[in-house]
Parts: sequence; C-alpha cells; structure tokens
Amino acid sequence: MLLDKFSAIWVSHTSISDFQQCPRAYFLKHVYKDPKSGHKIKVMTPPLSLGQVVHEVIDQISTLPTRDRFSKLLMDRFDALWVKVSGKQGGFYDRETEDRYKRRGREMISRITKNSGPISRKAVKIKESLPYYWLSESENIILCGKVDWLEYLSENDSVHIIDFKTGKSSENPKSLQLPIYYLLVTNTQGRKVSKASYWYIARQDELTEQQLPDPQIAYEDVFALAQQIKIARQLSRFNCPDGGCQSCAPMERVINGEGEYVGIDEYKTDIYILPPVADNDENESEIL
Repeated sequence: MLLDKFSAIWVSHTSISDFQQCPRAYFLKHVYKDPKSGHKIKVMTPPLSLGQVVHEVIDQISTLPTRDRFSKLLMDRFDALWVKVSGKQGGFYDRETEDRYKRRGREMISRITKNSGPISRKAVKIKESLPYYWLSESENIILCGKVDWLEYLSENDSVHIIDFKTGKSSENPKSLQLPIYYLLVTNTQGRKVSKASYWYIARQDELTEQQLPDPQIAYEDVFALAQQIKIARQLSRFNCPDGGCQSCAPMERVINGEGEYVGIDEYKTDIYILPPVADNDENESEIL
C-alpha cells in the first residue's frame, strides 16, 4: 500500500477532544473553510490567548541547550510574545480584562522561573515541528501533536512527559490526552516513556505525576475515535447532539456574521472575536 500523508485523516488530542464534545464543533474548527477567503476560522478568546503565550514561552526554551535556557529572562520572553495578542487580536475588548489575564500569565511565568527544576535539566526535543506517525496504515489515519516538554532521565535512558496546564480546573480523568501523548512520544522518538506529569502552573509549584496508560488500551481507545472521525468525514455527518452547544455555538455565530474579523494568523487561519459575555473563571481552560 502506497502511503500518502496528504490524503490521510490527521487526528490530534485537540481534534479528538473537539469531536468528543461535539461533532459539529469538530467540523467547524477542523474541516470548514470560509468560502470567501478559503481559510479556516478561529474564535480568539482571553483564555486561549493566555494559554497560547505561556506555551510559546515554554516552546521557545525547549529547543535550547540547558545552559542557554535562562540566558534571557522568561518574563521578557512572555512580555514580547504578549504583544501579538494584545487588544482585540487576543479577544480583549477592554484594557481591564487584558491586564487581568496578563497578570495571571506573568504569575505563571514567575512560578515556572522560581521552580525551574523540571525545565533546567536535560530534555529531548523531537525534530519534527509537528511530530506524527501512522496510527493505522490500512485505515490511512495519522496521529499528530506537540508535547510541551520531554525531560531526559539519564538513570534509565528514558523520557518524562510534562504537560503544562494554564487553566484553573484539573484534567478530566477520562481525557485521552495522556494516552495520545504516550503513543506519540513512543512512536516518534527512540526512548521509552517511563514517567508522565501535569504541571498546573496556575496554582501549583510542583508537578502532579500521572499513571502511565496501558499501551494497548491507549491505542484501542484512540483508534476507535479516529475511526469515528474518519466515518463522519466520509459521510459528511457532523451533527451537534444538543442542537447547539457551547462548543459549536461561537463558531456558528461567526458564520452567521456576528463575529468581528481581526486578522489572520501564521497558519493562514482567519481570526474572529465575539462580544464578551459574563466571565466565568471556573471554565477558563483551553485545549492547546
């Protein structure tokens, strides 16, 4: 069988999570393109901007040797990157809201700096800008994604998956994020995964270690959902089970002309914002 990555179905933690929440949201975020521009669309929100900038800081230093990671202050990196999301470009309709989110981001960067042990030690960096592998050659499905950090454990020549969480709530125990990252890391570099942790940098100084998934169960769970996505795409069947939910509603509003266009990002995605609603700090998590 001749493999063609351009005709394959690509799935990731983000796309699988979107599909689980609402097939319609999956379609609008990962398949739909604006008929006028030919681009995908995205609704920018303050929580998304916050998570994006903090993760960009982490990504910048993940490519550096240990001796160079702190040659430039992490806070300076954060402030420089924040410029890209300032104002409406980041979903901020007023200065007060932006300042509040920026303060939260600076607090996270300060916490990372003061407790830098996990990122001050040796790390493994997968060479591909977007790591991927064939989840199933026969089904023409590719699993892809970027892992925040891979700490190198010299005592047994293995790696430690570290995922940075910028939201206030904890990861759902039923989430497939860790199984997906486990499969990705195992299949895109040569070392064994011996440890995995979440770092809730909005509220914790230390990592929260997670139980490693069973490899076979991880594969079966991820593959089953990937197959569902493939079938939905083949049938063009992407219905919201609720007839409209918080996952798909913002994108629907943009398509219906309610969004304000604010620009295009580096991936040629059209960025829109929507008028703010009541801020709910308990639901400020974004998948990245």
